[in-house]
Amino acid sequence: MPRRQLAVGVMARLVDSAEFERVLHSASRAKTPHFAVHHLPAPLGASAPARPQPPKRELSTMDAHRSARAVDDSPPPDRERRLGAVVPKRHARRAVTRSLLKRQIYAAGDRHVASLALGLWIVRLRAPFDRAAFPSAASMALRTAARTELESLFRAAARPQAS
Repeated sequence: MPRRQLAVGVMARLVDSAEFERVLHSASRAKTPHFAVHHLPAPLGASAPARPQPPKRELSTMDAHRSARAVDDSPPPDRERRLGAVVPKRHARRAVTRSLLKRQIYAAGDRHVASLALGLWIVRLRAPFDRAAFPSAASMALRTAARTELESLFRAAARPQAS
């Protein structure tokens, strides 16, 4: 099965636990009733380290004259902006709800990548959604509510900070 190629506006994922801790220790940049976003600016002129490239080897089954581009040669996502999501179990008990919220967070980050400042970003769920209002774990109503709230969160986060 072929791998999904990354689109141009895709934010790289934040995966290092030390970076999560550093970003979460910073003050939140914007808040909504359920979400908060934290930002750690990138140092001037700094870029995230590039992934080490594996050594190129030809397979015995590979035709030496073929010039097909490998999936791993696809352009990397934007490494100047990386996004992480924190959805604690205490605020979203069901795994399907946590997964839905993480997908919504990453999709909203991809939509707003051009308007965000360089650096590390984390969106965290800070309050649970009311289970009485959203009885289904992955309902369209919950998806719409999360998307609307995340849109306003990223719009607020994209505004320049007053120093």
